[in-house]
Amino acid sequence: MSATHAARGSDAPATTSPPPSPRLPLGRPFAAQLTSTGLANLGDGLLGTLVPLLALGLTSSPAQISLLSAATWLPWLLFGLAAGVLIDRIDRRQAQITALVIRAGLLAGGAVLGGLGLLSMQLLVALTLAYGITEVVADLGATSIVPDLVPRDRLSTANGRIVAVQQVANGFLGAPLAGALVVVGAGVGLGSAAALAALAALVLLVGLRGSYRHAPAREDSPARPARPTRRSPLARPLAEVREGLSFLVHHPVVRPMVITSSVLNFASTGYFAVFILWVVGATSHVGLTEAQFPLLMLGFAAGAVGGSFLAPTVRNRFGELPTIVASLTLNSLLLLALIPVADGVLLAAVLALVGVLNSIGNVVSMALRQRIVPGELLGRVGGASRTLAYGLMPLGAIAGGLVAERWGLVATFVGAGVISFAACVYLALTVRPSMIDDAERSLGTGRPADG
Repeated sequence: MSATHAARGSDAPATTSPPPSPRLPLGRPFAAQLTSTGLANLGDGLLGTLVPLLALGLTSSPAQISLLSAATWLPWLLFGLAAGVLIDRIDRRQAQITALVIRAGLLAGGAVLGGLGLLSMQLLVALTLAYGITEVVADLGATSIVPDLVPRDRLSTANGRIVAVQQVANGFLGAPLAGALVVVGAGVGLGSAAALAALAALVLLVGLRGSYRHAPAREDSPARPARPTRRSPLARPLAEVREGLSFLVHHPVVRPMVITSSVLNFASTGYFAVFILWVVGATSHVGLTEAQFPLLMLGFAAGAVGGSFLAPTVRNRFGELPTIVASLTLNSLLLLALIPVADGVLLAAVLALVGVLNSIGNVVSMALRQRIVPGELLGRVGGASRTLAYGLMPLGAIAGGLVAERWGLVATFVGAGVISFAACVYLALTVRPSMIDDAERSLGTGRPADG
């Protein structure tokens, strides 16, 4: 997933006004993490656009195209809980490095197959699935390490920088680069993604020093007296999984936020799993070419970058919970507004607004969870949360493809928009600001301003 901060309160005498505390810098360790994130996401953006474009040359079936999105997120459903325990047990820096190195090897193998002209839909799906497994470990490590790198009162700003770099790398650089490399060939594109993963690992290895381990207490430590009976080797890991799940299930703020994000992810993945069929091709609704599609997504990336920088300001102006609920609700309604748009420029503009709102909601939500979850539980709670939130995404992709196959693309888009709106209504009715205050007080913290 710090430094302490001065909590807001009314205990200070009204006649005095202490000078504002200077904002602490994000620091060089965070800069190394951010650089690695940018390189890895440049590879993500390249691969995420390249693979569907390669698939269009192999099939036109919405169900088969949607399998690529399903393969991307299925590892979260299968391995999210186990990866959360792993991240809480080992060095979070080392976990990222190992995952990135394995990713580079996988992509290098895919580049060889692409260069030989041996890629098929089955191989593309298998490569995407293996890539997704490395993503589980790398992403959990990257998210859980952030509170160790920056002061607590800069978490929103730090997460905003991360989202901005992710969007610039994915949308502004990776996606257009994929549009160019798809012409050159699959081997060059996959090889480039492999090189970026290796470079991201090297940056962490050289630029981020120290130990970032949050292992739970050993069974024989004073905190946990040894028991006389012998236990299965799996007993302790399973107990740690249960601890993370228990925190999530019983937390009055984290639980509804995870449920909401899970439903939103299910719906949006179904929506965008077949979106390329709606906008690319001479017979599609919009009629863009394969080379124009990455340029269209620049609108979303531009909005997401802007939203990542706006998030702390919007949060301080309107409040944390109202910002989350309003941004996600408007974002859901815009999914419906996209359907009739046939002009590429106007579509890019609407996608830009989607990006702004999506980024604001995600940045503020991420900072909130990092504050109200204890540091030693961030890996396990993050793993449990993403098992549900990301685990529903392959199901959403498959559902979107099957609905589009049976009733058409518009049915998928309308269904996704309605489901997303219902999830936002649930969040608005379930969580109150006072509940967030209570959660922070239970950890002995207050709510910092972040600008």
